[in-house]
Amino acid sequence: MCGIVGWLALEPPGFSSGGAAPARDTLRRMLALIAHRGPDAFGVYLDDQIGLGSARLSIIDLDGGNQPLHNEDERLWIVFNGEVFNYVELRRELVARGHRFATSTDTEVILHLYEDLGARCVERLNGQFVFAIWDRHRQELFLARDRLGVRPLFYTQAGGALRFASEIKALFADGSVSRELDPRALDQVFTCWAPLPGHTAFRDVRELPAGHTLTVRGGRLDVRRYWSVDYPPASAAPRDGRPEQEYVEALRALLADATRLRLRADVPVGAYLSGGLDSSTVAALIRRFDLAALHTFSITFEDASFDESDYQQEMVRHLGVTHHTVHCTNADIGRVLPEAIWHTEAPLLRTAPVPLYLLSGLVRDSGFKVVLTGEGSDEILGGYDIFKEDRVRRFWARRPESRLRPLLLRRLYPDVKGLQGGAQAYLEAFFRAGLHETHRKGYSHLIRWRNTARAKRLFSPALQAALNGYDVEADLDRVLDDRMRDWPPLSQAQYVEVTTFLSPYLLSSQGDRMAMAHSVETRFPFLDHRVVEFCNRLPPPLKLRGLEEKYLLKRAAEELVPGAIRRRHKQPYRAPIRAAFFGPGAPEYVAELLSPAAIQRAGYFDPAGVARLAEKARRLPVLSEMDSMALVGVLSTQLLHQAFVDDFAARAVRPLPPLAVEVDRVGTTTDRVLQAAG
Repeated sequence: MCGIVGWLALEPPGFSSGGAAPARDTLRRMLALIAHRGPDAFGVYLDDQIGLGSARLSIIDLDGGNQPLHNEDERLWIVFNGEVFNYVELRRELVARGHRFATSTDTEVILHLYEDLGARCVERLNGQFVFAIWDRHRQELFLARDRLGVRPLFYTQAGGALRFASEIKALFADGSVSRELDPRALDQVFTCWAPLPGHTAFRDVRELPAGHTLTVRGGRLDVRRYWSVDYPPASAAPRDGRPEQEYVEALRALLADATRLRLRADVPVGAYLSGGLDSSTVAALIRRFDLAALHTFSITFEDASFDESDYQQEMVRHLGVTHHTVHCTNADIGRVLPEAIWHTEAPLLRTAPVPLYLLSGLVRDSGFKVVLTGEGSDEILGGYDIFKEDRVRRFWARRPESRLRPLLLRRLYPDVKGLQGGAQAYLEAFFRAGLHETHRKGYSHLIRWRNTARAKRLFSPALQAALNGYDVEADLDRVLDDRMRDWPPLSQAQYVEVTTFLSPYLLSSQGDRMAMAHSVETRFPFLDHRVVEFCNRLPPPLKLRGLEEKYLLKRAAEELVPGAIRRRHKQPYRAPIRAAFFGPGAPEYVAELLSPAAIQRAGYFDPAGVARLAEKARRLPVLSEMDSMALVGVLSTQLLHQAFVDDFAARAVRPLPPLAVEVDRVGTTTDRVLQAAG
């Protein structure tokens, strides 16, 4: 796991002074801003056209894997962030075809595979990755991101150059790229919880979407999709004649192999243990492959309504693991949110990333760099209540006059007290909105999006004017593939969740960014593309049976996980909000950033509206779900503005990292390597 940076002149040398390759120290400044991603070794490659940089977190081939790395004839150079878990098998194939290796890394495997297959090399990789390959002879840059978007890659064009990096802050290192927040991205966040694929919170910065490549040659950028989630059409047979037990065994075997591959490392590997079915299954599978003492890591909460420690301890006893916990108080969330926003580089509507930031700190302090987690199961196996909501609403929409069908609404979102505490008439009114819009591609998520969007009432007149009639729902319709109209309703809902939420939010703000803030790599067996493709082909009743979520996984985990954990209702991972910012020990920055003067100065929100929301938070012991999300949205946007617009120059002052690898080919027709350690 690493962080990468790069700077490519989009015109040949001599054609544009603005497009010249960067100075070595510019790359070092970029690396300094993402040093937390890979503090073990730094390296740069420079020629007249390009600069590449790497901040390495050493996990495989600890002594020999420093980057940038080259192939045999030094025509190709690579910087790589992530892991290719099937690199052992690929290496054997490549050696048999005559390739010679100088290291034992998965990085070098990618390079030789690219020699053979070019851009199609990504189709052979089982992993979580972003990499950049520079072909010196063809003067061509190739960038690629993994299928599910586990690892991030951002880019921008400025001053005749393309810059790219694992985190946005590195793009701002020399001050020449605008740090202006994008009004459309704010509108997207305050609807879908995250910028839509390809967008970021910043106007001039793009993100390479999951499952895409970017090729640059002759100054032209070519972005292409090489993989996406897919499902059988609704007209397909519901079952191919296989008995249910065969599906159970197939899922268990696939998950076991995905876990086995993700244990490959030259450093110790631990596991997150939330107390839920997903992480418990992964931890149990690890114990089957590794008889040594497994270390597991959990969050406990001061607020009992968020705490799952009883289930965590039951799984600890069942597995006999060495367990570590970090106790998260309400005050911790308020204290740490500013640092979390520095790493998310986007506004948040929930505080859930903050405890995960604390958890990755515990992992690192315990001497671990790698943990396996259970993320992805809910998306591919029908675990979220929003899938049940879609099923109930479609069932109700077929007979909207029915008095019995709406009673099923009581089985949705038991964790949202304000919703379930209301009368039946309130529930029906809430969920009836858009009931008949079943033709919409995003039908499953319309209620979520439209209720979240109510927070946009706090947008300032200036922000509303900047949006100039922008319609986020129309943009969503464009993002969602028309193929989904042929899929069963559950598959449609899963596709929307994967496309708009999994990579843009869950694997970013709650995943990569919180873990890598403490130089910790998270690995996800459920997001092995073989597991994802298998689950996508499953008949929907094997995922959501009636209103029972993850039916097949519960069957597959029967030999792995205690019954109490398998049978428990899914408790969505959440964290306190109001008490973190308006309870005892509330941080001083809250009052400062929510003050009318600060709101007016930043310009995104209406000072009077924010003042009313803040007063409600001070006065009431409990906020509604919508008010809670609006509060976090406003506060996190203010923090983002403060960190990246107002104070970035001061925050960006970092010591330049020493270089373990330094290759300089600028201004010479013959190659000269100044230093190449590792």
